[in-house]
Amino acid sequence: MSKEITPRQQDYAQWYNDLIIKSGLADYSAVRGCMVIKPYGFALWERMRDELDRMFKDTGHQNAYFPLFIPKSFLSREAAHVEGFAKECAVVTHYRLKNDPGGAGVIVDPEAKLEEELIVRPTSETIIWNAYKDWIKSYRDLPLLINQWANVVRWEMRTRLFLRTSEFLWQEGHTAHATAPEAEAEARQMLAVYADFAERYMALPVVRGVKSPAERFAGAVDTYCIEALMQDGKALQAGTSHFLGQNFAKAFDVQFLTRENKLEHVWATSWGVSTRLVGALVMAHSDDEGLVLPPLLAPLQVVIVPIWKGAEQKALIDAKADEISAELKKAGIRVKYDDSDNVRPGWKFAEYEMKGVPVRIALGARDLEQNVAEVARRDTREKMSLSLDNLAARIKDLLDDIQQQIYRAASTYREEHITPADDFDTFRKILDEKGGFVSAHWDGTAETETRIKELTKATIRCIPLDNPPEEGKCILSGKPSRERVLFARAY
Repeated sequence: MSKEITPRQQDYAQWYNDLIIKSGLADYSAVRGCMVIKPYGFALWERMRDELDRMFKDTGHQNAYFPLFIPKSFLSREAAHVEGFAKECAVVTHYRLKNDPGGAGVIVDPEAKLEEELIVRPTSETIIWNAYKDWIKSYRDLPLLINQWANVVRWEMRTRLFLRTSEFLWQEGHTAHATAPEAEAEARQMLAVYADFAERYMALPVVRGVKSPAERFAGAVDTYCIEALMQDGKALQAGTSHFLGQNFAKAFDVQFLTRENKLEHVWATSWGVSTRLVGALVMAHSDDEGLVLPPLLAPLQVVIVPIWKGAEQKALIDAKADEISAELKKAGIRVKYDDSDNVRPGWKFAEYEMKGVPVRIALGARDLEQNVAEVARRDTREKMSLSLDNLAARIKDLLDDIQQQIYRAASTYREEHITPADDFDTFRKILDEKGGFVSAHWDGTAETETRIKELTKATIRCIPLDNPPEEGKCILSGKPSRERVLFARAY
């Protein structure tokens, strides 16, 4: 099968799909709208999951697991919540199949109808808060800091691998607090965790902000978010953290006895990121030759490829490669020695370039004689000759530099694509010709926000948390505005 992928400039969407498939991250499923995450893609997700899980536990959170199925009546208890998810819900109505007496194959047994229909988890606020009612009785039970790693189902009509699928993997944190300030601080803390992970591990610069009321999570008082910019100039929401107020506590009557011996409803948050982050990683850094993965998350950081003629050369190279591999592993570097003999070295070079392995080491007989190895870095495709003496330390420094360089490149692109606009014609022109974030004044009304979206397909991605106050006029209505917000077309 050809490893060529569609160039980004020719068709960005097709480039993305080609890259996901040909790099071995995922494949299409027989189930419409779902995907198969292949071993290489799952290894990348595991790297993300493990780092995030450590960060959650470092901030005092514990993991738990709640049911996949949610009674339909639970969803209806929080009006905004049910309205937000009603169109995406998969519903279980029966629990048994049977053979059709008429010979039409397997059919649903009409006598096996559930007394109450079940929703396949689109998010878990309702099932979790029903449990919290029994867990929380006193201020001594607070704060309750729980995270869940799970799959969810949202019945999407238009899907794209990793970015939007009917079933996806994620984590969802659900916390309960004694006061509103404590819950607000939790929501902001978890946003900071997500931003730190995105920038430090994914090498992905993000804008930290709060959503407009129209873009909030269904049932939230405030939704905080991190917004990233992809190479085609579109924004991608990379994580959200919600201050839920007392909405779910009241819906499920979760009360606690305060220190003053009074009954009060608790204050809540929820927060989550998903396998969408894999898509973000691909779109933010990769090129027309394949994936470009930041070393901190790459399943494989170094690959060693031998180049030999004859069994004698092969034996010498094998021995040295094993020595180098052991040295790299001892330094904490994830390495593979690919000594397979069914394909040529050139094919291997292209394969590992497609997979985004940060560093490739080519080792031949002449290299051994000169005590050097040819080292290639994936991000810049630069090649260099490095001494085999103390090679692990040199490779570790190189991986650090690659991580930083990938972040710098993405950061430069992002900064070049945050553009101010003071009138609607300029706003439109930037979106059509340049893309990226457009910093513009908005009058604060849902009507204007909706109209801008209808006219341009751009939405308010966020109101940055570090926004400076600035008097101005809304780009569409001309009404007064006290600050700029960031608009973009988005995934």
